[in-house]
Parts: sequence; structure tokens; C-alpha cells
Amino acid sequence: MPLHIIKLVVGCDTIDDLVAWHADAARPWIMQTRMTPKRVDEVLEGGSLYRVIKGQILCRQTILAIDTIGEGPASRCEVTVDRNLVRVAPTPRRPFQGWRYLQHADIPPDLTEGEAAEMPADLARQLRELGAW
Repeated sequence: MPLHIIKLVVGCDTIDDLVAWHADAARPWIMQTRMTPKRVDEVLEGGSLYRVIKGQILCRQTILAIDTIGEGPASRCEVTVDRNLVRVAPTPRRPFQGWRYLQHADIPPDLTEGEAAEMPADLARQLRELGAW
């Protein structure tokens, strides 16, 4: 069973903002972080990078590669992800620093194309906060 990673997206309010950040089609999508995962093999067995935007897990991307760049205190980790964003059922998540492993039991279900387009994300978030959806 693959292991997944979850990371906060700081500085954007929507998935569309995230896509706009990576509008340059010539470069791969790379998430940079300070710490390299210790369980790389498990993550590369089909794991995804789940994105938390405005306190909600909203989407995921399949992880293609994990590389450590540099040495010593200057080393960094680059996580290369698939350009295809898969929307997931919005799931509340408290703030945290860096990235975390996301266990299989905590994974939100993927949304179908119809479900993702049915309702504006902000309205869906408000309804979930109220417990009405």
C-alpha cells in the first residue's frame, strides 16, 4: 500500500491559483522542502502529494520522483509531481509545518468530474463547516 504526503499550500486561495503558479508548461511541477522523507520507497509505490489550501485538503497529485539536492545544511528535497490535479472531497485539516505522511485511513475520496464541477468550492466549504453537507 503506498504512503502519501500532505503539505500546506501557502499564498493561494484556490486550486486555480495553484495551477496559475505552474503555468509554465516547460518545467515539471516540483514541491521543494527542507526534509527528505525517510520512507521514499513506500511513497514512490504510487503515493500522492495531497494539498491543503485554506484549511482544507482539496486536491492531490501523483508523486513521480523524490530527490535530495545539495549536501549538509544546504541540502533540500525536491518532490516532482504529475501535472494532473485530482480534486478530492474537501476535508478540514489543521495547520502544520513542513510536510507530513498521510496514512491510508485519512485519505479523502477523489471527486468525479461531475462532483468537482457541481458546486463552487467556497460554498461546499461553508456547507461542510455548518455540517449541512
